[in-house]
Amino acid sequence: MDTTLTAGLATARSAAAPDPRDDAASSEDRARQSREIVSHLQRSEIYRTYEDAFQATTGLPLALRAVGTFNSSLKEAKNVNPFCTFMETANKSCAACLRLQQEVEESSFSGPRTIECYAGLAESAVPIRVGENVVAYLRTGQVMLRRPSAARFRRTLRRLTECGLHVSRAEVEKTYFETRVVTRSQYGSILRLLTIFAEHLSTMTNQLMVTRAASELPAVAKARSFIAEHQTEEISLGDVARAVNMSAFYFCKTFRKVTGVTFVDYLARLRVESVKNLLLDPHKRISEAAFEAGFQSLSQFNRVFRRIAGEAPTVYRERLHGSSGAGLREDRALVFAA
Repeated sequence: MDTTLTAGLATARSAAAPDPRDDAASSEDRARQSREIVSHLQRSEIYRTYEDAFQATTGLPLALRAVGTFNSSLKEAKNVNPFCTFMETANKSCAACLRLQQEVEESSFSGPRTIECYAGLAESAVPIRVGENVVAYLRTGQVMLRRPSAARFRRTLRRLTECGLHVSRAEVEKTYFETRVVTRSQYGSILRLLTIFAEHLSTMTNQLMVTRAASELPAVAKARSFIAEHQTEEISLGDVARAVNMSAFYFCKTFRKVTGVTFVDYLARLRVESVKNLLLDPHKRISEAAFEAGFQSLSQFNRVFRRIAGEAPTVYRERLHGSSGAGLREDRALVFAA
């Protein structure tokens, strides 16, 4: 398992005049962190099980793709469309597919997005998010949402010829017209399944960022232990620094370098995970869980939970237990009033 998986997502920079080199470094860092997250998730049993079940049930390919990856997203998956394989044999055609993949990912920040290529095949990206940040994508597609026509095939063949693809027309035509066709409603249901799974992977990633550390120094390991022991209390960075016999400035710098996140963000993530565990009890009120986990006010809790979990605590609670129950209605009033 990777040892750098707690590397945090890039945070907002406070410099008055940002250096373009900083933006490039930040982008490279996000891509590296995304590759590490994807590598971990791909080895997890839950992903492998879902991947097999999804491909066997739907007959469609599925891939987990890192942010900033420029190779073909579905090339190594099962159920790859033979026609798409032909398209990838031409450099220009492949470049067109890669541009399409980049476009669909860039436009899917807030939710699933589907784009059709010039040949009429649909590809989709479902974002995996941790709070406000996209850390990876689930990719599927290579299907048609309407039956192929002879006129569309002629236009496609002409485009492929212009791109320098020289293959037997009969062979290309066979794979083109054998492309899987699904209705838009069926495809929409498939994307909803992927969206639910993306939420599970988001939760796994958030837990990973809390519990894993990159080559920890003894002082940082001691700090993490102290934070876990006192997370329900009102502790500060200075309290933790004194506990490990370091200056606040040096501790802050060292902790972030090793874990990839600031002390404040680390403590917030730890408390949010505690709240999620407490809310597994259907009788536990959100307000009670928030204070038990160490949050000092409901307004602070709402703001932090939404940032880290990517949704309001009431929405998370309803997804767990539904919206029925007087306790939940009282919770809703307390949280929204904060």
